[in-house]
Amino acid sequence: MKISRIARIGAIGAVAALALAGCATNEGGAGGSSEPTESSLSGTIDATGASSQAAAQEAWVAEFQTANPDVTVNYEPTGSGTGRENFLSGGSTFIGSDRAFDDEEVAAGGFGACVTDDIVEVPLYISPVAVAFNVEGVETLNLDAATIAGIFAGTITNWNDDAIASQNDGVELPDLAISPVHRSDDSGTTETFVNYLAATAPDVWTYEVSGEWPISSGEAAQGTSGVVQALTAGSGTIGYADASQIGDLGQVHVGVDGEYIAYSAEAASLLVENSPLVEGRGAGDLVFDVDPASATGGAYPIALVSYLIGCEQYEDENSAALVKAYFEYMASAEGQDAAAANAGSAPISDGLREQVLTAIDTIQVG
Repeated sequence: MKISRIARIGAIGAVAALALAGCATNEGGAGGSSEPTESSLSGTIDATGASSQAAAQEAWVAEFQTANPDVTVNYEPTGSGTGRENFLSGGSTFIGSDRAFDDEEVAAGGFGACVTDDIVEVPLYISPVAVAFNVEGVETLNLDAATIAGIFAGTITNWNDDAIASQNDGVELPDLAISPVHRSDDSGTTETFVNYLAATAPDVWTYEVSGEWPISSGEAAQGTSGVVQALTAGSGTIGYADASQIGDLGQVHVGVDGEYIAYSAEAASLLVENSPLVEGRGAGDLVFDVDPASATGGAYPIALVSYLIGCEQYEDENSAALVKAYFEYMASAEGQDAAAANAGSAPISDGLREQVLTAIDTIQVG
């Protein structure tokens, strides 16, 4: 099965991998068996959304299409904001988004992809958001929240500033201007990052939390791949991106309760699993209230909780069946392990999986 719409995205690496994944659909079963799995599913579902999910979707699409050779899943990583717009307009059967719809959006309804205003939102991609940099000769840095906020707010402008040097004894820091890089598009990754800044350094970061970058200083780049490209091409750059995609860039260990925490799938998962659910949502609407300021016990405080979003009721029963089956696969231990292997994400716990599957079961088929 071909993955038809991917060729239009800017993330060239994701395009190649997704195309390869589509070509592999008839080479074995979803569990890696040489025997294909019989499936009664057929048809096509189209999705847009979070670019942070690109590597995970490569694995999910390839494995799901292998198990269901008459199914095509098209996932185009347009960014979360575009994905939500497409879901509202009815242009996408389901979407990925680095933030759930907020209370106001849920109350307003009008989801064009759905027969009713009841939606399913499940957190199936959890990943640390890395603060990454490119300074020659420096591989890691310790930075507390106030320093990170000062860098991105433009009040700390040089790499040998005392605020940085005092936390990094023995590290030779150059007399070099800091060049912050941020997303140019409306992004759930941006919202995750600025929420961290506002929650942990409110005296320094005084801007409203949203998916749009609030200040004009710094370099703007489109999508996760654009940020990583800008960081890699520059000198003295620093930015934020899904940790699975930063490659060989330098990594910031983030200050939490007097210690510095390196990002990891396990540390990101701890933050989410210790967070409460948002109240007042529907049976299929599983949204967590993640508070970076409450991170303790080795939890990494900047964790992207990226959602898969669909309808409880579709006009087309076959679309409902395909979305439900795909969501169930992504939530399975097998699906989560596939994403972890390809994207470095944090597999959801068994307890969270039980909640997620209950939510997915609200999708009406037939």
